[in-house]
Amino acid sequence: MRHTTPPSLDDMVEMAEAALAAIPEELRDLVRGAAIVVEEAPDEETLAEMGLDSPWELTGLYRGTPLTQKSAMDVPREPDTILLFREPILLEWIETGEDLFRLVRNVLLHEIGHHFGLSEEDIERLEREQ
Repeated sequence: MRHTTPPSLDDMVEMAEAALAAIPEELRDLVRGAAIVVEEAPDEETLAEMGLDSPWELTGLYRGTPLTQKSAMDVPREPDTILLFREPILLEWIETGEDLFRLVRNVLLHEIGHHFGLSEEDIERLEREQ
């Protein structure tokens, strides 16, 4: 899927779903039930929560309780969600020339890594292996 014009939110959702389908099955099975949501950009509340000044700095966000902190006794609050932010991803696409699907996949993998409580080094290794 080669893009020459910026994809819509729906296009980005399709890319994220294809990226999820392309990751190893054992990893995919462990995030079953997590919602993947694409928004234009992070809102002011999210930026404040993350300590960021610019919406361009955040391409994705994992919201939920990492598996490393979950217990069988936990009462589910809200579903785990992987947020992808379309505009910051597109800016990175323009600035780096990276293949857009690969970029979306790496953001998705990065956020899945947070779901598992992985370190930044482990997440970077996972992204390189894909």
